[in-house]
Amino acid sequence: MAPSKENKMAETPMGKLVLTMSLPLMISMLVQAFYNVVDSLFVSHIPSTVLIQNAGDKAVQALTLAFPIQMLMIACNTGTGVGINAVLSRYLGRRDREKASFVAGNALFLAACIYLIFMLFGLFGTKAFFLTQTSDPVTLDYGISYLRICTTCAFGNMGFFAFEKILQATGNTTLSMAAQLSGAVTNILLDPVFIFGYFGLPAMGVAGAAVATVIGQCVSMTVGCIVHYRLNHEVDNGLRYVRPNRKIIGEIYKVGVPAIAMQSLTSVMAYGMNLILGSVSEIYVTAFGIYYKLQNFIFMPAYGLNNALVPITGFSYGARRKDRIAQSLRFGLLDVSVIMAAGILAILLFAPAIVSIFAVSPEIQDICVYALRIICLGYLFSGANIVLQGFYQALGNGIYSLIVSLLRMTVVLMPLAWILAAVLHLPDLVWIAFPIAELAAFLAALVMLKVIYRKRVRPLEEIRRPIP
Repeated sequence: MAPSKENKMAETPMGKLVLTMSLPLMISMLVQAFYNVVDSLFVSHIPSTVLIQNAGDKAVQALTLAFPIQMLMIACNTGTGVGINAVLSRYLGRRDREKASFVAGNALFLAACIYLIFMLFGLFGTKAFFLTQTSDPVTLDYGISYLRICTTCAFGNMGFFAFEKILQATGNTTLSMAAQLSGAVTNILLDPVFIFGYFGLPAMGVAGAAVATVIGQCVSMTVGCIVHYRLNHEVDNGLRYVRPNRKIIGEIYKVGVPAIAMQSLTSVMAYGMNLILGSVSEIYVTAFGIYYKLQNFIFMPAYGLNNALVPITGFSYGARRKDRIAQSLRFGLLDVSVIMAAGILAILLFAPAIVSIFAVSPEIQDICVYALRIICLGYLFSGANIVLQGFYQALGNGIYSLIVSLLRMTVVLMPLAWILAAVLHLPDLVWIAFPIAELAAFLAALVMLKVIYRKRVRPLEEIRRPIP
């Protein structure tokens, strides 16, 4: 096959490149955040009955307790995807089409393996997981039915992540966005249909939210598959590329394992905070769940920017373009600061109105508003940390990213939250642990940035090679 035309990551002005590649990802991830919120929003309106009081509160709590496993699924997808992005973009930068094609093919094999793991968990581990967090029979019933469907039917989720990362790494972020949007819109439209039982269908409640989710994921996978095989010309396709290649998988997980560990810390943090807050009151757990999903409206665009910067920086590193590596970091930090500043302003002005759309008790709404306003104080540090973590991953140093995540999610955050809630019995102050942890991680990230720049970027020769 003839070599592809010049890759746009080679010479496009960096400011324009970051914007054009990240904007579709930001939009698609905003929609992703929206339909995650919609799940909780719709189930909060599940009506109470004589047998089940405060059904909406319990439904939101069930989704909050299920959230750590969902985040673990995302961690495995995202971490593996980071490895795929970094390795694939690096081979493209070196103009090695054959190895790039093996990376893309092995991405599909790894997606199947990850699905198998979570399918087994869904069949045999869901009930035990929920019993560690609650003994309420209604919350247990809601949560088990929801999570079991989301895990055993996650093949659409895993398949889409593989196609998404291949498209992103080859610079086709608009096609990736189209696949993401198709599933998100499907999920949003089907949520009320299955939860409340429209068009002659039975009302499935919380389980209906899970059904809508997996159908949306299957739609995204289907669209991603079609656009990759028909429109993505940066890599070759064929069964021989899908066969597991030990060397390629090793390269992917050299970057991917630290990234999985890093992303898994979100799951650990969510589970730990559920236990810490649950020791105070279940209403704090429900408020935390609503807060975290609302926060994603701000953080998801930052992660979309990060997902664009990883292949951009990885391509420049593979091409030994020291100037463009520096530019990618500079524009990334600038753009993420704008995103986070806008998020802080929106929270300070509109938090009560936003939280009020959830049909939960006034006490839960008040706690959620207070949490948003306290935690947003650290958002500028959060944004910088996200960009710097992606920068480290693109240069092949996932360990630095892991260290930053450890500081953000566990080492500083959880001990401080536990002291405030369980030792000092000041649950209303537990939220201050979040901005403190982000500040500590940012200071450490600056030190590591200086080290990695000296060791990996400065030694690169200034070479401008033509890209066929």
